Amino acid sequence: MRWALPGGALLGGSNRGGGERPSFGEGSGMISFIIPAYNEELLLGQTLRAVNDAAGALGERFEVIVADDASSDRTAAIAQEHGARVVSGGHRQIAATRNAGARAASGEMLLFVDADTTVNQAAVRAALGAMRKGAVGGGCAFRFDGDLPLYGRVLAAVAVPLYRALRLASGCFLFCTRPAFHAVGGFDEGLYGAEEAVMSRRLGRQGRFVVLREAVTTSGRKLRAYSAREVLGLLARLACAGPSAVRQRQGLEIWYGERRPDPGLSAEQVAANRPRD
Repeated sequence: MRWALPGGALLGGSNRGGGERPSFGEGSGMISFIIPAYNEELLLGQTLRAVNDAAGALGERFEVIVADDASSDRTAAIAQEHGARVVSGGHRQIAATRNAGARAASGEMLLFVDADTTVNQAAVRAALGAMRKGAVGGGCAFRFDGDLPLYGRVLAAVAVPLYRALRLASGCFLFCTRPAFHAVGGFDEGLYGAEEAVMSRRLGRQGRFVVLREAVTTSGRKLRAYSAREVLGLLARLACAGPSAVRQRQGLEIWYGERRPDPGLSAEQVAANRPRD
């Protein structure tokens, strides 16, 4: 999962940088799940099984697209093994990777799910129902898997009600209609973080934007792998620097640096999750 506070970023909107807006394909009655992924071989299979189970139970047409952001592991192979269509790219930027997946999508309703997030039937049904009742997009509540350090539990307890109050979708689960996605020009590719918060604000200017009470489960690995000093220090720097801080990779190593192992996983769990050749 990507976050500035758990589940997303709390920076305000910003104008899209210069250049042409990305072009997206024509819509249909299909539902498109778009999953950006970078070196997610340990968790992607679980995410895809959950998407297939939840969407399949609803009895509607759907597709799953994994936007592989220059992974060096078996991310693409695992996506294909689970029936997903793989879109390859080398952006190393989450907004551009999300947009690459959207370009390949055929659906009229787009659901963006992080590669370490487990959705469920209730959340997917609620998202589709909200859009069919006129919402342009939205997000949902979220919870973290596993045990969290004390500071992580405090942040998690604050984040969900705060996101609801601010009407922001977390990065782990954001949905919108294709017309609304077109209208705002997709995710802002000038951003290396907080793109989901900016997207939430832009969609909210197009119409009704909802934050559902249904919850998905996302990985708490960053809260376990990084200390309170590191995480809170990053949040403080972002708050002081303002939106310009997320327009470059420098200083965002928690998102773009080498991934630390999850200390909440035992060696047995890592071995069990690691894909076999």
